[in-house]
Order: sequence, then C-alpha cells, then structure tokens
Amino acid sequence: MQVAILTFDGFNELDSFVAAAILNRLRSHGWVAHITAPTDTVTSMNGVVIHRQRDLAFVEEADAVLIGSGVHTREIATDASMLARLRLDPTRQLIAAQCSGTLLLAKLGLIGDLPACTDLTTKPWVVEAGVTVIDAPFAAHGNIATAGGCLAAPYLAAWMIARSGSPDLVREALHYVAPVGEKVRFVDHALSVIDAAR
Repeated sequence: MQVAILTFDGFNELDSFVAAAILNRLRSHGWVAHITAPTDTVTSMNGVVIHRQRDLAFVEEADAVLIGSGVHTREIATDASMLARLRLDPTRQLIAAQCSGTLLLAKLGLIGDLPACTDLTTKPWVVEAGVTVIDAPFAAHGNIATAGGCLAAPYLAAWMIARSGSPDLVREALHYVAPVGEKVRFVDHALSVIDAAR
C-alpha cells in the first residue's frame, strides 16, 4: 500500500507525522506512507520545516490518501487551481481527512451529505460547505473517512490498515506506538472506534 500524507504549509505536525509513523510501522508488509506536498519544503504551524517525499502528482497514483489539517486549509479550500490538482478517486483509493482536511474533502465533493468529523475550529466552515458534522472522533462511509481532533490520527491509520489489511495488522502497528502499560487497552479502543463507525 502506497499512502500519500497530503501536507501543506502551516500543517499540523500531529496529523501528518503520527499517521505516517503508524503506517510506516508496516513497511515489512508493503506499506509505505509518504509526506506529499505541492512544494519541495513545507513549514508546519509551529515552524518545523520538512522536505516532501513525493510531489503532489503522487495523490493520483497512491492507493490511499490522508489529508492532514493546517492553519491555511481555509485558504487552500478557496484555491480552485489547487483543488483541481487534487484528483482523488474513492472508487479505487482510500481517502481520509483529519480536522480541517475535512473541509478540503467537502470542497472536492467527496462527502456530500454524509455525516463527517472535524475539529471544533473548522466545524462552522465545514457546515457552511453543506456537510453534516457529528460530535464524534471518527466516521467512515465506504472508502471515505474523517476524524476530528489532533490525537485522532491513530483512528485514521487504523481504519486504512483494517480496510486494506486486517485487524491483526492494525494490532501490530498500534501496539508499537501505544503507551506502555496501556497497549492492549489502547489498541482495543482504537479498533472499537473504527468498528463502530463501519
């Protein structure tokens, strides 16, 4: 599985890095998550500068795409030329968005009137875009998933792994990152959240 972690300037480090780290725990099983961006470097909301691993064109060929959030998402959502470059296909790709990334899914017409999750700051803009926002950390409909809250990244990673792999692979990936002494509870909870949303 080749995964594009779509990352723009002003990105939230937790969204991009946590999901990428979890998914890349499965490299031995053929999973690779790439920080994917429109420019060679992107700067996080806290000033961390990183180099992209794949360019924006990769979103078309990736098996899965995860759109993280950031402080400039609202501006990106009004940039018609940028949205036109985000050619996503839910018939063959798993597509996930976290927090303000849900606004981009809405603007791309990939949510419609399905219930979705986002963060509290972005909620008014997502509602304005015609999406029903629910008070939940995670929601999934077919090949589309959304999550709300920075620490919901493990749910999106777990969902991607469960959809294209197995619960055993989810357990393997999450067990490594889970807090010591809480590993079983952490993994079981994450699986219960994504199972309840299916």
